[in-house]
Amino acid sequence: MNILDTIVAAKRKEIADKKSTIPVTLLERSIYYETKPVSFTKYLLREDLSGIIAEFKRKSPSLGVINAHASVERTTIGYMQTGAAALSVLTDNQFFGGKNEDLTTARKFNFCPILRKDFILYEYQIIEAKSIGADVILLIAAILEPEQVKQLAGFAHSLGLEVLLEVHNQEELERTLNDQVDAVGVNNRNLKDFTVSIETSLTLAALIPDNFVKVSESGIGNPETILTLKEAGYRGFLMGEAFMKTSRPEKACATFIQELQHLAKPVNA
Repeated sequence: MNILDTIVAAKRKEIADKKSTIPVTLLERSIYYETKPVSFTKYLLREDLSGIIAEFKRKSPSLGVINAHASVERTTIGYMQTGAAALSVLTDNQFFGGKNEDLTTARKFNFCPILRKDFILYEYQIIEAKSIGADVILLIAAILEPEQVKQLAGFAHSLGLEVLLEVHNQEELERTLNDQVDAVGVNNRNLKDFTVSIETSLTLAALIPDNFVKVSESGIGNPETILTLKEAGYRGFLMGEAFMKTSRPEKACATFIQELQHLAKPVNA
């Protein structure tokens, strides 16, 4: 089994255990359940924002521990104040060191859209995402059948949540893209060997219809790369490791966005 198979097997067990202890009726009592979600796609399309989806994650299977001590509150507030268009919060504990409370904390202190980054296989997890304050969910093409993607995306919409479909190659894109999806995220990381190449995003850009907001994920380390991706039609840029590997992720994000703004500023004739 590759790492994704291992994660999915663990996730199935985790959700089975949760269902037996935390019923849907309890999730639906959350104060966030009746709250209108913030539009992820609208924020990515705003001209006054960077398009950066700043991620909070403590560790990953490929890198191990990235930042075990960062404060969710300080980091996410800092991300939003410096011009990030949205937040991404890892809620998987076993492999990424996250928890649902991380997203709820981020929701408590921020008004921008928040992506629940997890391995969603069941409607239960979408109800859970709504109950902890998420505005958008991630559906990973590599672990879902086409009908599952459509069904889960439609269910998310019924709760007012938007959907980011993550693909790694042309086959996944063509197999799973449907009209229930709001945005398409191209993950530049090869899940078999963990190598990263921005060429993945550049190659798939023309294959994603323009009615979907295009997001590039992983491997973005400098502002020049974002300008290249923007030229290819991308409006969202998911960045986590570049910020989280520093002692103050929010400051790293601020510096990055300042450099991006300077780079993108037209030179006066």
